[in-house]
Amino acid sequence: MAEKPSEESRPEPAAPSDDVWERFLRESATGVPSAAPKEPSARARMVTERLRAMDEAQAAAAGRKGRRFGKRKPAAPAVPEGWRTGPARQEMDGRASRRRTVWSVVGVLTAAALAVVAVNPSAALSWLPGGLGGGTPEASGAEASPLAPETGRPTGAPGEAEGVPTRERPFMGSPAARWETGADAIRLPPAKAVNGVPAARIDEALRGTKEFLAAANLDPAVLKGAEPVKALALVDPLETDYLADLRAAVRRPTKDNDPVSAFTRFDPDEVDLVGDVRVRGRMTVAPDREAEGRAVITADYTFVYGVARVGGDETTRVIVRRELQVDAADPARYQGTEGRLWIRDLASEIGNDDCREGDGLINPSFFSDLRTESPQDGETRDPYDRSTAVSREGECGVVSRT
Repeated sequence: MAEKPSEESRPEPAAPSDDVWERFLRESATGVPSAAPKEPSARARMVTERLRAMDEAQAAAAGRKGRRFGKRKPAAPAVPEGWRTGPARQEMDGRASRRRTVWSVVGVLTAAALAVVAVNPSAALSWLPGGLGGGTPEASGAEASPLAPETGRPTGAPGEAEGVPTRERPFMGSPAARWETGADAIRLPPAKAVNGVPAARIDEALRGTKEFLAAANLDPAVLKGAEPVKALALVDPLETDYLADLRAAVRRPTKDNDPVSAFTRFDPDEVDLVGDVRVRGRMTVAPDREAEGRAVITADYTFVYGVARVGGDETTRVIVRRELQVDAADPARYQGTEGRLWIRDLASEIGNDDCREGDGLINPSFFSDLRTESPQDGETRDPYDRSTAVSREGECGVVSRT
């Protein structure tokens, strides 16, 4: 988001080339008369050094493992990172850091016991404590009391719940059984003036952030693999390179530019979405510590999807966590398109995906797959644990539960 130039500013004289400056020093030392070139002003040297540093940072970022999307213009913020995990757009000076890690399969801690569900679900359910109807409300299918909205980062992972998912009750055995449903779970904090950004501008950015999250992760058409038209339309068109990368990812997915880093999409020929989408998280507003007249909106939300095999009853879950950062700026000082979002950063983690990259879709593993699939390497994680920050290590690991 470029700051508007002052009407009173004047262009600095161009710095002399290295050849001209070297010739002047040589002629001065030998006593040969010469018109001295003007030494670069302090501002010219600062600008030159900043451009050099930015070029070096972009070159270094391009070689990082798991980088997503293409180069960005120096005037724009960078693009996304995350798990299969997804990508992350960062920093106002254009440096990009985009990682994508995929924590996949059901996980080494529960796989052995749960694989038999695909063979004999009813028998497996009877082995659980209390049988099919015993244990917690989640296990019996009764309506559990919803959790209070999240107001800060939790201190640990949620407790275990009994039960195995079915088409009729896809959230049995999941902490998400007590989570709220759909876009209503994305609550907005009060809109107040922050760091010189008017309250009205904060309110506009908050509402746009919620719309983007819903359009990218809750739209039924997008979940079935359609182009995320609404979400793309919310991005500021001044973010030219980023928008081009996102559109290219959707239309021509590649390993290095996969749309699931930003949008939740499944293959409708392979999986059915069952039940509603459970959502938990929070949204905050903070001043941009590096610039007056700017604030940063951070939305950290986890979305849980019940999925079943097409033509079958076997059911599991996919857990997607997105951390989205949006800039809200004083329109009197910074350029931007009214009603659009300036996305600063997007990091993602995807739990229960087979680590395939480049097809543009999330590919969940089911219990029966564990009998034939090779075990995954990598760190084991709990995809429901919101007590830590979103991973930015761009790796594939194993989830402890779905």
